[in-house]
Amino acid sequence: MNSTNGNPEDLPVVLVLRPPPVLTMFEHSFTERFRILNASDSDLPLDQFLASSDDAQSATALLCYGGVGTSGGLRISAEILRRLPSLKIVVSTSTGVNYIDVAECRRLGIAVANCGDSVSDDVADMAVGLFIDVLRKISAADRYVRKGSWPAFGDFPLASKVLSYFLFGAKTLLFLA
Repeated sequence: MNSTNGNPEDLPVVLVLRPPPVLTMFEHSFTERFRILNASDSDLPLDQFLASSDDAQSATALLCYGGVGTSGGLRISAEILRRLPSLKIVVSTSTGVNYIDVAECRRLGIAVANCGDSVSDDVADMAVGLFIDVLRKISAADRYVRKGSWPAFGDFPLASKVLSYFLFGAKTLLFLA
């Protein structure tokens, strides 16, 4: 535990809107250092929860996962930000911050952080892998072989394919013909 004399009430309050998977995976580490206030644990609508919770009023950090596409329309609006007078930082575990009113954060002196391009290489690797898998039917061929169909019917030849790639800065385009 950090320097709070062992009193969890002295830990900094982190308000969580739509808990990210990382919170569950590292819950023990988080709860040693922060008092986690999960808004989704309340039956109240978010605006009522924020207005009625003293803990929410004392939250210095807001942790959120994704935006419109991943969270059923979560928006960190100016109205939400103004209901959190102690807020110092909004942390998004996604790459985008388009669901956060960044201009209002700037006006209120609230920092905004996200994971940026920390997973870009992994996403690119996965995209290329999936592209090749679909193009060459690797997963389908694997199922075909495991089912015992290949010795009987053959199929899924792997010959006369050409791989071309084009580099554009940090991005690479692949073409398999």
